[in-house]
Amino acid sequence: MPALSTAPRPTAPPRTAPPARTAPLATALRRNLTAHGFLIGAVLCFAVFSWYPMVREFLLAFQKTESGRTTWVGLDNFRTVANDPAFWQAWSNTLLYTALALLLGFAVPFVAALVINEFRHGQGYLRLLVYLPVMLPPVAAVLLFKYLYDPGYGLLNELLRFLGLPEQQWLQDPDLSLLAVVIASTWMNMGGATLIYLAALQSIPGELYEAAELDGAGLLRKIWHVTIPQTRLVLSLMLLMQVIATMQVFVEPFLLTGGAGPEGSTTTVVYLIYQYAFNFNDYGAAAALGLMLLVLLAGFSAAYVKLSRAEDE
Repeated sequence: MPALSTAPRPTAPPRTAPPARTAPLATALRRNLTAHGFLIGAVLCFAVFSWYPMVREFLLAFQKTESGRTTWVGLDNFRTVANDPAFWQAWSNTLLYTALALLLGFAVPFVAALVINEFRHGQGYLRLLVYLPVMLPPVAAVLLFKYLYDPGYGLLNELLRFLGLPEQQWLQDPDLSLLAVVIASTWMNMGGATLIYLAALQSIPGELYEAAELDGAGLLRKIWHVTIPQTRLVLSLMLLMQVIATMQVFVEPFLLTGGAGPEGSTTTVVYLIYQYAFNFNDYGAAAALGLMLLVLLAGFSAAYVKLSRAEDE
């Protein structure tokens, strides 16, 4: 019989345990920790400064606080506001202000953007010039217009005297005070809208204007058939934003005419809310009026979104 080999047999290497797999959720959280931190901060800011005041306003609209005791009063605050003689005047003035602001504040920036877009040189200077009023503090800009409107030494009446025209009581005349506020507000806020329109105009392909010129289109036809259709989305969005902003006007009439104006001609809804809250100490009525304004603007925004979707389809 052959001799048995005494050489040791090779042994297999010891098996090592596979590395433990980290949970996918924990990995994702660790990888995006910074992003989640910024997101949580933004959500907290919205919750504290936007959502909580809205919820608090909704609750206050149905409550009344007397002698430190808060009770639920149902719709009594809404009845109190609706029976106020200044209620309908405030809504009328606000709607009229919005209409005038759309005629001036919506059209003037668009026309200014069209003019600036035609310049081949100096556009940077013109953009700075048109945006300069926006950089001024609102109070300083309003006080500047208060000086211009002064019936004694104001620049506007000086200009009217130079032209041989009758002087005007800009802020003292009930028929002119609201228009004077609209003019001041338009000058103060048109810079941002002008730059947005200008950016939209510069994104329009030049071939469209060349084709329109070959078809014999003049300036107005090019604006109507090329410029406006190409900037329709920007125009509609700016229209929505301007309606929301003008319905909440407060600073300009408050500083120019003291809020109410001659014979209540510049009393707005937001100024009436201010009156209820800080002059009459009736926070329930102020919240009720604010809730009415919120519902109106939310309804307008919802109608805008629905119409925009219908047009896209």
